[in-house]
Amino acid sequence: MIPLQIKQWLLVAAIVGSTAASDLLQSHEMKRHGEIQEFQPSSLGGLFARLARRLNLVFAIFLMAVSFFAFITLLSVADLSFAVPATALSFVVETFLAKYVLKEQVNASRWAGVGLVACGVALLAL
Repeated sequence: MIPLQIKQWLLVAAIVGSTAASDLLQSHEMKRHGEIQEFQPSSLGGLFARLARRLNLVFAIFLMAVSFFAFITLLSVADLSFAVPATALSFVVETFLAKYVLKEQVNASRWAGVGLVACGVALLAL
């Protein structure tokens, strides 16, 4: 049997990994698709049909579900005061992915925020 603390951190890793991968895939696909211009009910069906054919977007939705169910499982074995701050580590991972995979500009104040979140998660690990 896996010790409780290790199980909690494995669930955090699953949440952070699946959330970051999902957000990366969503961002990539929506940038490829472009801005949505028409919001009439008659055009939304065609939009959803086109988006459903994007496998990366479908996989992103699957990863969001994985993240959700892993979070629900984490809440069953850990306190909310641990679960929510620990899963904030996804912001750190997503910032690095945005900078180095999506080639987005990340300014100094965002890096400072990432540093603060990372320090907060490190304090939880103690």
